[in-house]
Amino acid sequence: ISTNGIHFDSGSATIKLQSYGLIRQIYQVLKQDTSITLRIVGHTDADGNDDDNLKLSKSRAEAVRKALIDVYKIDHSRLISEGKGEQEPVSDNTTPEGKAKNRRVEFIKQ
Repeated sequence: ISTNGIHFDSGSATIKLQSYGLIRQIYQVLKQDTSITLRIVGHTDADGNDDDNLKLSKSRAEAVRKALIDVYKIDHSRLISEGKGEQEPVSDNTTPEGKAKNRRVEFIKQ
């Protein structure tokens, strides 16, 4: 699952409140099937420095992981987080629309 529905404060790993509905949906899937483990992958647009974007994407993926653990009590061993920075764009990084598509979180079943 790849989503642009998890939003963060600009340049930050602070999850915006409106994103918790989607995070709750991920929780419900994990609750229904306790055998699922997920890799949570953060992505950024190409604005800014590559190293900073990689760190930011890692921090954002970890923030989502921590929300699932702390808020929804999912066992930490079922969740892995990683960041890809701007390395794997799905759209053009020269337009606002393209950049918005590239700022995403992916949930990959392991």
